Parts: sequence; structure tokens; C-alpha cells
Amino acid sequence: MSRLRLLLFAILLLAGCHDSARLALLPPGSQVLAFGDSITFGSGAAPGEDYPVRLAAISGWQVHNAGIPGDTADAAQARIHASLAQTRPALVIVEIGGNDFLRRRPEAAVKDDLRAIVRAIRQSGSQVVLVAVPRLSLLGAASGRLPDSAIYAELAKEERLPLVEGVLAAILSDPTLKADPIHPNAGGYHKLADGIAEQLRRSGLLNKP
Repeated sequence: MSRLRLLLFAILLLAGCHDSARLALLPPGSQVLAFGDSITFGSGAAPGEDYPVRLAAISGWQVHNAGIPGDTADAAQARIHASLAQTRPALVIVEIGGNDFLRRRPEAAVKDDLRAIVRAIRQSGSQVVLVAVPRLSLLGAASGRLPDSAIYAELAKEERLPLVEGVLAAILSDPTLKADPIHPNAGGYHKLADGIAEQLRRSGLLNKP
């Protein structure tokens, strides 16, 4: 019985190592790259109301907005290296995939594209945080039923990445937080930045307020 208890304790300890793994704290002034599509760009809100601006105010980091409306995970692979070279970030926050889903690309293909982006970032020496995106559809957005696509949790587990779960899906399921069926409004971007900041705190990248 004692051996069984020791084995169970070792299993729990090893499992906890992944859950409690902490990344290096980024001090104020650190260079951070927000890499993504129209949601990173801030479509649906006025200039200066995008989530990277709000996150910069929360963290004190220099957050560069590399969001391009209409971009896909497939196409973004071609620009990630240039974005990294231009900003030399300590951290990259990746939010992309919604346009791939709208174009009905297979989720497995989108996951492969995301993995390639993540690995390019890591090869540059930057840390990575992944933002889960719901499997967007106009019908789903209109009905308020938008769970995260499962590929983000799968990829985060496989690549051992911090994951911002459920935040964007909840925002896009709330009519009061949307400018249109697939974009947040200013209030939605505020909540997105807050949700990302909370995950960054849990991961050890950002100090608690």
C-alpha cells in the first residue's frame, strides 16, 4: 500500500509541474508583440481602444500591434519572421484562426499553421502565449453559442504554452460586447485585455496589481 501511495504522489507531483510551470517575469518597458488578425488590430472600436493598447496600460510594456484584418493562420506564417525581426519581442501573444474558420478550413490544418507560428516564435527566443479563438460562424455568433475551438487547448498542451481560454468566446457570445457578429466593441476589447492580463499573471509573466 505504501508503494502505491508513493506512486500516486509522484504522478500528482509530475502533473502539477505542468500546471504550475511559470515563465520569466517581464519588467515594465519590455517589448511585446500582439500578433493576429482583425481582433488584435481592433476592428469594431475606435483607434486606441484595441486590446494591445489596454494591455500596455495594465502592464507598462511596449506592446506592438501586429494585427491585420482578414489575416489567416495560413497566411500569417509568411509574416511572423519579419514581425519578430522588427520588434525583437520578449513575448508574443498569438490570436489568430477566426478567418480560417470562416473560410471553412479544416481545424487540423489551422492547428498545423498555429504550431508553425509558435515554433518560429520560440526559435527566435521569445516566449509565447496563445489566445483561444472560437470556431467562428455568422450563425454561431448570432445565436450566442461560441465555444473555443478545441485545437487551441490541444496545441497549448502539446507545446506547453500558457492559454487564454474562454475569454474571446464569452465576449463574442455577449451582444453588449460586440460591434458586429465577429468583432468586439470597445468594452469587449477592454475585457479581452483584462482576460489576457489575468492569464499572464498566472503564468508569472506579469506582476499582480
